[in-house]
Amino acid sequence: MSDVGLSLLHDHLDGGLRVATVLDIADSIDWQLPTTEPSALAAWFTAGAASGDLLQYLATFEHTLAVMQTEEHIERVAYEAAVDLAADGVVYAEVRFAPELHQQQGLSLDAVVAAVTAGFRRGEAEVRAGGADIYIGAILCAMRTEQRSMEIAQLVDRLREDDDKVLAFDLAGAETGWPPSLHAEALEFARERHLNITIHASEPPDLELISDALAHGAHRIGHGVRLLADMTIDDGEITSMGPLARFVLDRQIPLEMAPTCHVHVGAVPDIASHPIGPMLRAGFDVSVNTDNRLMSAVMPSTEMALLRSTFGLTDDEVRQLVRNGVAAGFAPIERRREILASL
Repeated sequence: MSDVGLSLLHDHLDGGLRVATVLDIADSIDWQLPTTEPSALAAWFTAGAASGDLLQYLATFEHTLAVMQTEEHIERVAYEAAVDLAADGVVYAEVRFAPELHQQQGLSLDAVVAAVTAGFRRGEAEVRAGGADIYIGAILCAMRTEQRSMEIAQLVDRLREDDDKVLAFDLAGAETGWPPSLHAEALEFARERHLNITIHASEPPDLELISDALAHGAHRIGHGVRLLADMTIDDGEITSMGPLARFVLDRQIPLEMAPTCHVHVGAVPDIASHPIGPMLRAGFDVSVNTDNRLMSAVMPSTEMALLRSTFGLTDDEVRQLVRNGVAAGFAPIERRREILASL
């Protein structure tokens, strides 16, 4: 593995908790977990993700969200995310969360975001004190099955003036039957206010969701693996592309790929069938991401190592994947240029 630092654009805060933290907070709030044995609980989370059953997968988040309902607990989880990612070699990270999911005990949206960004800053400071470095920012998600997308877009717009950790707006949650067009008003506001926009597009109806996300102003596509339906791959090489794939390639639309997650959600049968290797070599702007570190039992370094061994990536190709992530980031260009110069 190259010694180049790693980048991360697509990682969910409520999908990346330490098992020990889940156990500790659950005990303090008297929350009932499936098991209190650490290795068994870790296996339970992973089994839910790997089951192929969306309901079982979503059930895992009931427990992580339950322990993220106070400012203290949210700040702790965010702090640990920054420290854990830095320890794994990540130098640039964007971590996303849905503020509306952290209001079960009455926290305001502003308080939720403030707790997250405070945790990120504390983590960054500790990492720097130890002689390393990481930049970590926040993407705020609106749940596409709910009716609060305008509220969240306005939250991003308001908070970015006071908190430079608030980077972008996202639509997350169930996708099939919930296209971006259902949130056209919020997305129009985001475009008018020049917000950074990334939109999840990882479920059926495949190309329609990706196209709809682009039509509504997405600067990046969350996942985008189902673009595979618009190309032909023979012997590891893309031999033909349809109009959407060609547009994404020609316009260099960044795709936030999370290969292990894509296997878990059934987008591809296995890592070898994933298009990220052929797409990288064809010049697509793809990056390597984790989605949910706890549920998929992955870290950025293990995901990169898996792709390197599966596709025979060279050091230069690994470096390109990392650079793609930093270059496509939503942090100020000056900060990203500093990081790119160090890679």
